[in-house]
Order: sequence, then structure tokens, then C-alpha cells
Amino acid sequence: MTIEAGQPLAGQPTSARQAGPKRPLGGLGRAALGRAGRAALLATGRPPVPDALEPLVQAHRRHHPQADLGLLGRAYRLAEESHRGQKRKSGEPYITHPLAVTMILAQLGAGTTTLVASLLHDTVEDTELTLDQVAEGFGPEVAYLVDGVTKLEKVDFGAAAEAETFRKMLVATGDDVRVMVIKLADRLHNMRTIRHMKPASQVRIAKVTRDVLIPLAERLGIQVLKAELEDIVFATLHPEEHARSRALLARHEDGPDTLLAPFADVLGRQLAEAGVAAEVTVRPRHCVSLHRVLLKRDAAPGRDGRPQEPQPADFGRLLVVVEENADCYAVLGELHTCWTPLPGEFKDFVAAPKFNLYQSLHTAVALAGGEVVEVLVRTRRMHAIAETGVVALGDPRQPARGGEQAPDELDRTDPARPGWLSRLLEWQQETPDPDAFWSALTADLAGDREITAVTELGETLQLRAGATCVDAAYLLGEETGHRCIGARVNGRLVALSTVLQDGDRVAILTDGSDAPDGPRGPDGSDRSDGSEGPDGPDGPGSSAAPDGRRRSEPSGPAPEWLAHARTPAARIAIERWLADHPPRRPVVRTGPSPSQPAPPAHPVAADRPAVPVTSAERPGAPVRLARCCTPVPPDGIVGYPIRGGAIAVHRAGCPAGERMRADGRGALEVDWRPGGAPPGGYRATLRAEALNRPRLLADLTAAISGEGVGIVSAEVEPPQELRVRHTYTVELPDPAALAPVLRAMLRVSGVYDVERPHAPPGGGPGRAPAAPPGPAVRPAAPEGNADDPSAPGVRTSWGIHGRTAAFSGQRSPSPNRGPEG
Repeated sequence: MTIEAGQPLAGQPTSARQAGPKRPLGGLGRAALGRAGRAALLATGRPPVPDALEPLVQAHRRHHPQADLGLLGRAYRLAEESHRGQKRKSGEPYITHPLAVTMILAQLGAGTTTLVASLLHDTVEDTELTLDQVAEGFGPEVAYLVDGVTKLEKVDFGAAAEAETFRKMLVATGDDVRVMVIKLADRLHNMRTIRHMKPASQVRIAKVTRDVLIPLAERLGIQVLKAELEDIVFATLHPEEHARSRALLARHEDGPDTLLAPFADVLGRQLAEAGVAAEVTVRPRHCVSLHRVLLKRDAAPGRDGRPQEPQPADFGRLLVVVEENADCYAVLGELHTCWTPLPGEFKDFVAAPKFNLYQSLHTAVALAGGEVVEVLVRTRRMHAIAETGVVALGDPRQPARGGEQAPDELDRTDPARPGWLSRLLEWQQETPDPDAFWSALTADLAGDREITAVTELGETLQLRAGATCVDAAYLLGEETGHRCIGARVNGRLVALSTVLQDGDRVAILTDGSDAPDGPRGPDGSDRSDGSEGPDGPDGPGSSAAPDGRRRSEPSGPAPEWLAHARTPAARIAIERWLADHPPRRPVVRTGPSPSQPAPPAHPVAADRPAVPVTSAERPGAPVRLARCCTPVPPDGIVGYPIRGGAIAVHRAGCPAGERMRADGRGALEVDWRPGGAPPGGYRATLRAEALNRPRLLADLTAAISGEGVGIVSAEVEPPQELRVRHTYTVELPDPAALAPVLRAMLRVSGVYDVERPHAPPGGGPGRAPAAPPGPAVRPAAPEGNADDPSAPGVRTSWGIHGRTAAFSGQRSPSPNRGPEG
């Protein structure tokens, strides 16, 4: 849709149009009334408006009947005097440019202050007029707008002048969006006269308009400017495709409308019968919009394999304008009741407005002949905002006047500063390099749309289409992004590279996060089956653990995250972290960290026997503790004879021991020797299930060694969909050291489960499960020690609830994993 002088915007009824063909009082014609008005102004001493401003004044009066025309007249006289003698590329006097730009803004409905600044927007840049003189004559508000759109000199900034000019405009726009509105109107008039430029300049200007100005017009919601800019850029960069689309539009306009107009009449009558006051019109597509439809037709060939021909419904859509929000849904009910709605075509932007203030109901219905018609439903205020965006919201610095309509309670627009603009202003401060800023700006504006995600705490996240969980983490804050170790989307653990979709429910898992909305167990405690996030506030992400030790610092982002970051804010934060934290080779400690206090001393008797297990059937026989199940007192144990007269001691229910029993080796009655211990201490195998993150191996080994326990071996399996499994064999100086080691491992950020492999599938502590007849196993500990983490059949887990951490034992009904070694 093209904005022309003297014509109101389509869909915006004005007082003149509503009044109908009535003539003014006294039978005066328009010309006579204009002469009478000027005579009245002269009689009251007010200066007359210059004749060149008459069309502009008429357009401005439609939206602002009480406007101060004297201020406009003074601004025009100053602009005309300042630009006198200057010519444009077309040969026209230069004053025609600010006049045309101001006319565009007047037709959009901009306020008087904006029009005054528009008339003067090139004076400081191209004439001898200074910014101080503008402020003295018209006030600091006008001077701020003029300064915001004034270009920076190439003499001072060289090749970076264009990038720095846009940076300056964006910063000024953050304080007053009217700066960018004036710039868009200025670019529209320049694009209308682009044919007078050199071909190379035409291409350069058109590309900048396509990459920066059109996306900004889209984000500010000024669709009438965006549509015309798109058509001119399309004609400049792709003249052949533009000519084809333009010819199709002309052919359709010349022929009779056999589909949309008749259906609009039928729908209007149906709504009138239903008692819904509505105005139904046909909204034709502009050239670029039709071209996009043709591309979809070409991509979906017909039954004969050839591209489909454009259909009558491709040239426009129906627009239904009603009075109140509730009427929008009443129209939708009539549409879906009388015609067949197409599944997946309904979109409710009334309850959930788009990021650029746009509100409408979108639907598509199939007619009796099989044709599909798209229908838009909105209120009058929604239509004004859909057409002119932030301009329809009025002057952001002035309160609403008494005669203006109060905003609707369901109106969810943000006139002060759109969310996308706030985010853009944040990351631009971190990019002092002009080239980096320009690249980031064009990349950020490249997305045609934005998506809305919701956190599990109810916070709304506005992200560009294609954003990943990494982008969502950094949108919640740079510290949250640095501490991110995983994500949960719609209740499922996903990789950080997962692309978010519109309406996703997202939870960012950080080291030390509470994960408040995670699934709960039957007793109300957090589950530890992998569906929950990492440890809570008592984990190592906090400043201190319950035992007073320092917890690990956030590991920070990995270099691979740059490949998943789609937003400039995330990329800049990651690059800054990586620059400040150069990669270091991981160091695996086998002793306590210098920053940690000495580990607790475990009592070790110097004169205790070296043989840990005795057998009444074979006294004095050598004993070997099995490496597959690594028994530790007070585990229930079973002995099996092996070569050389030795006894292999397995935990009761160990799969390797059961195979020895099945092979015919008789089980022997064995018992732990009080105070006995093998040389070097007991070996225990521990398996940790965790969310994969950088430095997990270093943090786990540091936690183990911090308890004064040596690591004999470690095995890390390849990650499986964000989860990773670490298996450690440790050497315990005393059996009492096992429980503190398990607790320390579970406090490591990201670890959600620790177990001892090959635990028996059932039965109480010290009792073997049902097995073929054989020697009974002597209980190694009294009954009722189900809370002992070293007891057979007990799967250890760290339950997090609120701000309390508790060590608990849960009997695992699942079968044991396969034997080791």
C-alpha cells in the first residue's frame, strides 16, 4: 500500500469520511472555506500557513484537529530558508524532500512535534544551522529528534560512518522511538526517488534498506512503510521477478473479482444476522507478498508435476474490523460454524500479541467450491496499530488527552520500549568495533519473526526464530548462561543445541539451581531418575557446602556453544568468557586441594590383621576380594573356591559369583574379620550418573580426593543425549570412608545419581537373594540398616527439596547391570 499526499490510510475512518457528503455550514465549498479560514487567522493575528503546507495541514488535521499550525509554519520557513539554493539529484529544490517526508509522517498520524523535527531533520547535517539554534527555537525535544537522525561525518569516522550512524540512531531510539520513525519515512522518500541515483548506489542503498531498515519497520509495526519499502527494494534488486508479479497483479485488478468480494458480502450479511457489528473488506496483497505466494506455488507442484497457477484467493485476504475484543471471537465463531476451518491455520495474536505490537485473529476457511480464503479479524485500534505500529500509540512522552479513547484493558502493547529494542541496546554496548556491530546487527535483524517461550516459573522469553537453549539461558542473564549445564524443554532433558519452537516450556538447569518445577517422588522429594536437574542450593554451585567447604566455581561456556548461539547477546557473552578464561589442560588431583581443608582422618589401626575375611570351612586360606563387585564391610558376602586353594569373596547376589555357583563351584561361608583390612585399604567401585558439562571429570575427582581417598582407575563413557556415566575405582583407607565419598560425589554440580555397580536386586542387607541350596551367608550387619549406603540392594541418591539436602537409600527394583572386569 502506497502512502500518497492527501489520502488517509486504508482502514482508518476519519471524521471527514464518517460525516459523508455533507457540505460545510453556509454552503461554502472547500476552496471558499479555506479562504475563510485564512481570513479568520489573519483577523486573529495568527500568521497564515504557507501554501506549500496546505496538503500537509489537511493530512495532519485528520488525526490531530487541535494541532499547533503556527509551529509547523515556523519550522517550514526555517527549513526553506536554510535549504534555499540546494538541489537534489533529480534537480528539484531540496525543500521538497523534508516536505515529502513530513507528509508521510502526517498521513501515518504522527504528532506535531514529530512533524516539526521532520521538517528540520536535514538542516543540521546539510546547512549552517546548528543544533543549539534548533533547541533555542523549538525546544530540546525537537533538537533531540533532529540530532538522532543526523548522520555522522565520514571525515571523522571514515568507512565506519554508516555503522556508527545506525548505532547512534538506535541508542537515540531507545529513548524515543520517534527517531527511527523519522528515519524510516526519510528512507521511504529516498527510495521513491532512487531511480535518480547511479546503479551502483541504487544496489548499495537497496541492500542496506533490505537488511536493516525493513526489519526495523517490521519490529516497530509500521506495516504501510514496510510494504512499500519491500516493493521498491524488490524492483531494484530483482527487476524481472518484480515485473512478473506486478503483471499478475495488474491482470487481476483489471478482471472481475469472482471470489473475495462476493464472499465478503456473504460474510457481512452473516455477521449482521448474528448481531455482530463489523466492517468486511478485501485486503489486496502487495507485490512482494504475492511473490512469496508464487514461490510457495512453485515449491508445491500440482498433480501433473507442473507449478500451480495462482488462484483468485492468492491475491488478497478478507479483513474484518469490529469494535471490541470480544467481537473478534464472535466473528471467529460464525466463520468456523458456517464454513469449514482449515486445521493448523488458526492463530490467536489477540491473546498473545506478536513482538511488534501486532494483534489479530488469523484463520482460513474452505468454501463450497473448495477455494481457501484467509481471514483476519481485529478491532479498530488493533487495525491502527497493525498498520502504523508505534505511531498509532501516540507521543510516548505525553499522557493521553481527555478526549482520546482510553486503552483497552486487554491491550498488551508496550509503547515505551519494545523488548527486542532493549535486548539490542544491551548487546550493542559490548561491541565497540563498528564492523562487528554491523555484522551482529544485520544478523540479529535477519530473522523474519520471533518466538515466545515460557519458563517453568512463568517468565516469558522473546527470542528470534531459530534460537536455541543457549540463547534462552543468556536471555535470562549472563550469569545464568555461564552457569548453564543443561536444559529441559516441555518436561524432557534436551541438548543445549536444541532449537526452540513457539510456545515451548523451558527450564535452564544451572550448577546450583533449585529446579523447582521438577518431578517429585511419592514422598514429595525430588526424583533422581534423570528427569530432575542437578543438585540444589546445597550443591557445589553455591558459595559453601553444608560441611563448610568451598564449592566449585561455575565451569563457564564451552567453545562449542558458539555454534549453537543464534543471538548476538549470547555470542558476545560467550566470546568474552572464552577470551578471559583461556583453555587449560585438565588436572586430575589425587589428594586434597590446597584451597580445601585437610580431609577427615579415618581411624586405621596399626596392628589390625591384614586378612579382612575369615572362613570357618577353610581357616587360613588366602582371600581375594572380587574386583567386579568390590565388597566392603558390612556388605553381605559369599566365598567361592578358586585355583591355588584361595577364596574369591563376592558380594551377595553379584552376577559373577552367581555364574561361579552355576558352574558348580560350591559357596563357602565367609565373614568379615573385625578390625581386619587388606593391604592398602578396601577398593570400591562407584558409578556416577550426571548431566554432561565441562570440567565434570575434574570436579568429581577433586571431590573424591578431597575426602582423602585415592583413585585407582576412572572410566568415562561417551555422552548419551546430554547424560554421561563416570565409573571410579577408589581405595578406601577405612570402610567408614565410603559414605562421605558418596555424599561428596553427589554434591558435585550436575550429578543426580551415584551407585555401587552390581548391587543385589532385592533382599535385606547381609542376605543373599533366593538361590540354589548352598551354605548360608552369615549376616555381616544387624537387620534394619537400610539407611546404610554400603548395604547390598540399596541404591544411593541425593534428594533435593527446598533448601534441605538429605542422603537417602532407595531399594532398586531394576536388575543389576552387567559385571565388570
